[in-house]
Amino acid sequence: MASYTIQEINAILKGELIGDTDVLIEGPEQLKNAKSNHITFIGSAKYTKLWETTQACAALINNNLHIEPGENKALIKVPNADLAMASILEMFSPPAPEFEVEMHPTAVIHETVKIGSDCKIGANCYIGPNVVLGDGVTLYPNVCVYDETIIGDHTTVWSGTIIRERCIIGSHCIFHTNVSIGADGFGYRPSDDGRGLVKIPQIGNVIIGHYVEIGANSCVDRAKFSSTIIGDGCKIDNLVQIAHNSVMGRSCIMAGHSGLAGSVTLGDGVIIGGSASIKDHTTIESGATVGAGSGVIGDIKAGQTVLGYPAQDSREMLKQWVALKRLTRK
Repeated sequence: MASYTIQEINAILKGELIGDTDVLIEGPEQLKNAKSNHITFIGSAKYTKLWETTQACAALINNNLHIEPGENKALIKVPNADLAMASILEMFSPPAPEFEVEMHPTAVIHETVKIGSDCKIGANCYIGPNVVLGDGVTLYPNVCVYDETIIGDHTTVWSGTIIRERCIIGSHCIFHTNVSIGADGFGYRPSDDGRGLVKIPQIGNVIIGHYVEIGANSCVDRAKFSSTIIGDGCKIDNLVQIAHNSVMGRSCIMAGHSGLAGSVTLGDGVIIGGSASIKDHTTIESGATVGAGSGVIGDIKAGQTVLGYPAQDSREMLKQWVALKRLTRK
């Protein structure tokens, strides 16, 4: 197990070290659960009182907080304790699961597949005709990549994920377990005789940019025609649905259980809260935020924050909630 002195940790963070401790730090932990060999973090004044009772020997704290370290304890002041803790987590991160061989003998790889250098392909993977894997691609066991798909350099695909035909995946992406990329979009129309539904063919694909991360059991459907697009740097939580022909700009965030209906357009830096749902053919402009559980049925302007069902400007919605609460008290 890795361990570091407080000086070694501060050399990486380049913060302001206050106090000292001779305890070797063996990992990060929450304030309440920390033991004497742990480092914790305090990002808000409301948690400073917990420093008096925690067993942690060290903490990362925001620059604007004023705390005394105490005996044989140390504090590292940084501009943003949350971001600094991310660096700590990297220091103590355990290694990824190992591959005994780079290409497992049970993997089925078509003869036309082009594989870059330093790729790893786990047991029972399937890679179809004319697939291209860039350098350093990792496919964990039981991944399927269908025909003519392209995967960029250093992308990691975890077990159970299926990437359908003709999709284009960027570099340095991470797809967690059981992600679905390129399944058919949800398209049906009533038949002329009124006796059933006619399936609308979905002949497009999915294009995913660089440094995109998609959480477990999330789905990105292929377009009816052209492409469903996810821009560079987007981060998508577990159990998220992105429907056919939707387009996401750069660095958007979608929290768990949220969903985009067909042909939704997101600008850059849009944040979608958990369990929020977005109506089809809606445009949400850059920098907008949709609160958790909201239902968006119309376009949202750049930088606007909306709440509720149907979603409205957050300030107006909060006024309505306050008014309703007052009425119910009478």
